[in-house]
Amino acid sequence: MFSRLRETINEYKKRDPAARSSLEVLLLYQGVHAVIYHRIAHWFYRHRLRFLARAVSQWSRHFTGIEIHPGATIGRRLVIDHGMGIVIGETTVIGDDVLLYQGVTLGGTGKEKGKRHPTIGNNVMVGCGAKILGPFTVGDNSRIAANAVVLNEIPANCTAVGAPARVVRKAGERVDYASEVDQISVTDPVAIELSALRTQLELLEKHMKEMEK
Repeated sequence: MFSRLRETINEYKKRDPAARSSLEVLLLYQGVHAVIYHRIAHWFYRHRLRFLARAVSQWSRHFTGIEIHPGATIGRRLVIDHGMGIVIGETTVIGDDVLLYQGVTLGGTGKEKGKRHPTIGNNVMVGCGAKILGPFTVGDNSRIAANAVVLNEIPANCTAVGAPARVVRKAGERVDYASEVDQISVTDPVAIELSALRTQLELLEKHMKEMEK
């Protein structure tokens, strides 16, 4: 447990330029606290001590602002940047080296039984405010843009943007209307299509006026 905690702290220091020391990360970073609480809650959950599991997870939610169901499975070196408002559902599976920003939801789409939450592969980044809803997989090394709404499987090595999300880059090559995804500037394919429709409408109006003359 302590070796995994050390790995996680080192990962925070690599990914967050504001992290100045291991002690600061351990004592002051909500994402680290949320994962520690989850490890405890998940142990209770696996041993069918469900009330204790929920009690620990609810305490963690109130203390950190991050809600992780005790049934969720989380891999190694998860980094939660800021973290406020993150929700992770019961049957969620998160791989290793995943980065989550604030406001992310890994949830379901209804009241189905069994597997109903997403599986997040290794080395995936999920931008702030993104929603991934359903029992499908987001492949290794993929990037989900801020405020994207993902309702279908995302292959490995892809970038997805928009609501509903669309893959715009795969294995470094453009698939559709694409740009490098970051937390500030993301090309929205829906906005581009609306702009193209507006241009066509203006051309049609111009053509109609010429015909009237």
